[in-house]
Amino acid sequence: MKPHLILTLILGSGLVPALEHLSAEPSSLAPAGWMTGAPRAEIQPEFEFDAGGGSDGNGCLIIRADSREGLDGWWTKTFPISGGKAYRFSALFKSSSVPIARRSIVAKIDWQDDQGESVPLDEPTVASYLRGHTGTAETEFPSVRGIDPKGWTEVSDTYRAPSRAKRAAVTLRLQWAPGGEVRWSNAKLVESEPPKARPVRLAAVHLRPHGGKTPLDNCKQYEPLIAQAAAQNADLVVLGETLTCVGLGKKPSELAEPVPGPATEYFGSLARKHKLYIVAGLFERERHLVYNSAVLLGPDGAIVGKYRKTCLPRSEIDAGVCVGNDYPVFQTRFGKVGLMICYDGFFPEVARELANRGAEVIAWPVWGCNPLLARARACENHVYLVSSTYEDVSSNWMISAVFDHAGEAIAQAKDWGSVAVAEVDLNHRTQWVSLGDFKAEIPRHRPVGDWEK
Repeated sequence: MKPHLILTLILGSGLVPALEHLSAEPSSLAPAGWMTGAPRAEIQPEFEFDAGGGSDGNGCLIIRADSREGLDGWWTKTFPISGGKAYRFSALFKSSSVPIARRSIVAKIDWQDDQGESVPLDEPTVASYLRGHTGTAETEFPSVRGIDPKGWTEVSDTYRAPSRAKRAAVTLRLQWAPGGEVRWSNAKLVESEPPKARPVRLAAVHLRPHGGKTPLDNCKQYEPLIAQAAAQNADLVVLGETLTCVGLGKKPSELAEPVPGPATEYFGSLARKHKLYIVAGLFERERHLVYNSAVLLGPDGAIVGKYRKTCLPRSEIDAGVCVGNDYPVFQTRFGKVGLMICYDGFFPEVARELANRGAEVIAWPVWGCNPLLARARACENHVYLVSSTYEDVSSNWMISAVFDHAGEAIAQAKDWGSVAVAEVDLNHRTQWVSLGDFKAEIPRHRPVGDWEK
């Protein structure tokens, strides 16, 4: 049996300057520089180093909680760095009896000066609040990636260190998991190439079809606007809600069509012609059911996927429209896209579920809605949101626009029959005073839903 090292937290500083061990064999000593800590002695878990229990047969750092609620502790190591250079962090973990890993198993990085103090950010923070405050480099939370065949989960990300940083404190944590255990393996922080940008051009169309007699007449009114967006190198073009019925004076059940069907075939041909993605809203029929749906068409003209509206207003319920029950997110050539429709925007759960599933952009065909909700949904999830509405700007209601991570409309189509295009970087990390990169914090800090228990 391999010797194990049981490490006991020394009270006071929270970090252990020396480690008490039960075995003197060199193979059982924790790697140089790794120390343990806990917020308070009475909630510290048990720490152990297994010299041969790691993902590659080398050592792993173990944190083990007993049956009590609220235990919280970590392994930590400080790495010397050069400010302004890029570094890649990576680690692997394997857990048991940890029901909500996203909350309980946390890797984090803190940029520090020589004295272990925080350092200022180099890039600007969101300027619309806490004006005059200097942005500090807040804690980084690397992303959870895939699981390898042996059951080890990767946590990794690449960062540019603040120019005044001299070291990085890496912390590997287990918290709030009674009876749980985590094994951390192969934790590294190494100099690397800077993170690359992922630019994408998002387009919002502002058009309310009129004068048509058939659903296809309405569809054709979007053709020149899609061409305008393509001329501006748009990657994604968002059209209106249930556009096949606007102004035709008929019930949803009379105009609903299958998917695939005439409308998706038409917009698919335009997507293929211009080699871009199109989101179009329509009433969808499946047997006796009618849905308010949004369909994502790809550059090859094929249907990438569809979303059925999950929050229905009274008028649609009374018209016999059926409610959707899923929140799909679709991989595109530029990133992950989620869809929601009009009334969904009044309820934060829809956008949050799309973000939980990895959506980086949310396309939102919307008849009309409170524009403050567009800002909120984009800001609270740190997603780019693209809306296409039938409201005139004079009504001071919903707008056709592209919203950024701070909830600001960075491009707006104000005139009927116009297109707004904005280029964004999906790898841009929006920084907030006191919060840092809030998008990275969401999986760690958002509450636990009933479906996760």
